[in-house]
Amino acid sequence: MARSSFLFTSESVSEGHPDKVCDRISDEIVDLVYREAKKTGTNPKDVRIACETLATTNRVVIAGEVRVPDSLIKKDKNGHDVINPARFRSAARRAIKDIGYEQEGFHWKTARIDVLLHFQSAHIAQGVDNAADEQGSEGAGDQGIMFGYACNETPELMPAPIYVAHKILELLAVARKAGIGDAGKLGPDAKSQVTVRYVDGKPSEVTQIVLSTQHLDESWDSKKVREVVEPYIREAMGELKIAEDCVWYINPTGKFVIGGPDGDAGVTGRKIIVDTYGGAAPHGGGAFSGKDTTKVDRSAAYAARYLAKNVVAAKLADRCTIQLSYAIGVAQPLSIYVDTHGTGKVDDEAIERAVSKVMDLSPTGIRTALDLNRPIYAKTSAYGHFGRKPGRGGTFSWEKTDLIKALKEAVKS
Repeated sequence: MARSSFLFTSESVSEGHPDKVCDRISDEIVDLVYREAKKTGTNPKDVRIACETLATTNRVVIAGEVRVPDSLIKKDKNGHDVINPARFRSAARRAIKDIGYEQEGFHWKTARIDVLLHFQSAHIAQGVDNAADEQGSEGAGDQGIMFGYACNETPELMPAPIYVAHKILELLAVARKAGIGDAGKLGPDAKSQVTVRYVDGKPSEVTQIVLSTQHLDESWDSKKVREVVEPYIREAMGELKIAEDCVWYINPTGKFVIGGPDGDAGVTGRKIIVDTYGGAAPHGGGAFSGKDTTKVDRSAAYAARYLAKNVVAAKLADRCTIQLSYAIGVAQPLSIYVDTHGTGKVDDEAIERAVSKVMDLSPTGIRTALDLNRPIYAKTSAYGHFGRKPGRGGTFSWEKTDLIKALKEAVKS
């Protein structure tokens, strides 16, 4: 039986964290290729991107394999087609500038950027493309397991600890970029951590708050940083109470002036728990950033969240975990698993049958239903891929709750 009273902790990291800088650059590459496909009349379904980024002191390395429109290709000195690095370097510089890095050790203007992208492996391509010929639908870009989760702890149907941890950093980033008071002297790099006490299975109060944030004024100490950030932390809590004996750890090591990739190297895909549910739900292990949506690590995780969120929004359960599994080159999932953790209003088996009725879970079906073949991914690279508001232009389409009626009808049939 699940415990009803306990402490649970989740962490988040800001857009200026070294790993998140890399996630952002990788997702800017995804968006660049999708935009270029639309501009040149290339079918966006043919786009393929598997892009990894490494960042360290004034150095960025972008590597991976792609299939891109001809406008992103040039001839080398031997007359062979190669990826043209210029546009990719520009995308990386724009991302670094937007995040806010203009430090001696990491500056958007002066950082050396190496682009080591090459064309997609023919053996990987055949697994996806040949499946479309044989099955009428693209095969999955790889094998793997993906999870989606939703719960009724917040209006966004996210676990409270990760939602609040994200919100703290998001509010600080907005204030920093707007230059509001002393918040304008904060740096881009930051980490948060929030511990929530649950009573009778519901979030009751916050018992511990951890925040480490870069600051550009070297005279600041932990006390000064707390003075600057505390109003934003309290705002992020919303209706969630801060316990009277809550323990605060604000910049517990003291000064934090050297931040970002100058302070610690970053790599794409190292913050997958931050990207999802803060440890409150399982994770299949695959990162999202830098991947086109034939990669089910990304698209099927979005689909699983979409379905789980709609299950909870339909009040079929208070909590819902959905697992999907795939094999490379095979279109339909090998398995669908639903667990409502004892909160379901109908049998979990009925929900399993219903989710496959209301959505085609092949890569083609997911991309079509959620309109994923578009440049919407840079915004996902910080503050979570889930629990965000769907926006114009198709951003966060997997956060819509437009399957409620269909699911209610499907569980009855």
